[in-house]
Amino acid sequence: MSLPADCFETTKSLLPLDEAIALLMDRLGPVTGVERVPLGRAAGRVLAEDVLSDIVVPPDDNSAMDGYALRYADLIPGQATTLPVGLRIPAGHPAKRPLGQGEAARIFTGAPVPEGADTVVMQEVCEEADGKVTIPPGQTWGDNVRPAGGDVTVGQRVLSRGRRLDPADLAMAAQVGRADLAVFKPLTVAVFTTGDEIVEPGEPLPPGALYNANRRALLALLAGLGVDVVDLGNLPDKPELIRDALDRAADSADLVMTSGGVSVGGEDHVKDAVAALGSINFWRLALKPGKPLAFGTLKGKPFLGFPGNPVSTFVTFCLVGRPVVLRLSGVEGGQLTPHRYPVAAGFDLTRKAGRREFPRGRVSVDAAGRAVAELFPSQSSNLISSLTRSDGLVDLGETRTGIAKGDLVPFLPFSELLW
Repeated sequence: MSLPADCFETTKSLLPLDEAIALLMDRLGPVTGVERVPLGRAAGRVLAEDVLSDIVVPPDDNSAMDGYALRYADLIPGQATTLPVGLRIPAGHPAKRPLGQGEAARIFTGAPVPEGADTVVMQEVCEEADGKVTIPPGQTWGDNVRPAGGDVTVGQRVLSRGRRLDPADLAMAAQVGRADLAVFKPLTVAVFTTGDEIVEPGEPLPPGALYNANRRALLALLAGLGVDVVDLGNLPDKPELIRDALDRAADSADLVMTSGGVSVGGEDHVKDAVAALGSINFWRLALKPGKPLAFGTLKGKPFLGFPGNPVSTFVTFCLVGRPVVLRLSGVEGGQLTPHRYPVAAGFDLTRKAGRREFPRGRVSVDAAGRAVAELFPSQSSNLISSLTRSDGLVDLGETRTGIAKGDLVPFLPFSELLW
C-alpha cells in the first residue's frame, strides 16, 4: 500500500492521543498478501477471511458427564426409582438402538444420548447393582444433556476476518473441521535507532555513552506482534547516513520505525530526512511520556519515529505503534484497542491539564479485596526500572488534574499491550 504525502495531515500543534490513533486507523489497512497455513502455524496470525461452519457442533445430543441416560417420565416423583441398565454407551460409539421405556443406559461424557432419552443423571448420586441402577429423587428434566448444535450451527460465522488468532480460535477452527486457514502474510518492519552516544551491548562503554536499550525493546515488541523485522542497527547522528538508511528501509519494508532524532534538537536529523523523502505531517502528541512522536510517509510507506528516551519509546510503541502494526497486519475491531480496567488509586497526585499521562505502576489487592494501583516512585522517562518494576500503565486523561487515594483510575496491564 502506498500512502499520499498528506495522509496524516493535521493543523493541531499538540494532537490528542485518541484523535491520533483514530486518524491512523482510518487511513491504514492491511498491506500484505494472503496465504493459507496449517492450523499448527496459524497462532498469532491475522485471519484474512471469515470462517463459516459446514457442520453442527455438537453433532448429536450428548452427555455432559459420566452417568445414566433415561426418560424423565420413567422417574417416580418424590422417591427413588430403580431401572434396568440395558445399554452401555462410550464416547464415539452411538447406541445401536433407541432406549426402551423403563430402561436406563450407562453413558459416558461426550457420548451421544440415545434416542428416547432426555435426561442424564450423574453417576456419583446413583447406585448400580445386579444390572440395575437406582436413581434418587429430585432430578430435573434435561439435566446434563448438551443439545446438538448448542455451540455451532451450519453456516454460522465462527471466526471473523481481521481477528488475530489465539489458541481458543484455533480450537474453534479445528472443531469445525478446518485443517488450514487463510491469513495475511507477516508484516515487514524496518527498524533502526540513532545516536552518537549509543553503544551495542557487549562492546566497551566509552565515557558519555549508553548501551542501546531502545533497539532491543523495539525488536522484542515487534517480535511479540509476529512481524518480520529488518534490523538496521544503530546509526550515528549524520544526516546523509540517516537519509540513506531511511531510503533503503522504505524499499525493503511495509513500515519504517526509528527511535531518536525526532525532537527539536540540533542533532535530531531523522525528522528532516523523512520530510525530504516523504512527509511528516504531525509529530507532537498531547502525551506524556512521548510528546515527540513522529508520523508520516516515506516513499509511500508509513513511518513512525519514536522518542529517544527508553521509557518514552516503550510506552509510545504500546499506545500507538502496536495498533499501527496490528492494523497494517490486517487486524480489525476490538483487538486494536487494549482493555482498561478500573482500579483504586493508591496515591495522591496533582498535575497540570493538557496532556494525557501514563505513569507506570503496579496493582495489588488490599485487605478489602480491591485492586489498588501504586505508582513507581520516579516517572522519569529514562528509567527502565520504572517498566521492569511495574505491571502496567495508569491512564490519566488530559483534563484530570487531581487524583486522591481511593479514586478510580483506568489501568492498562502490560499483558494487554505486549501481544
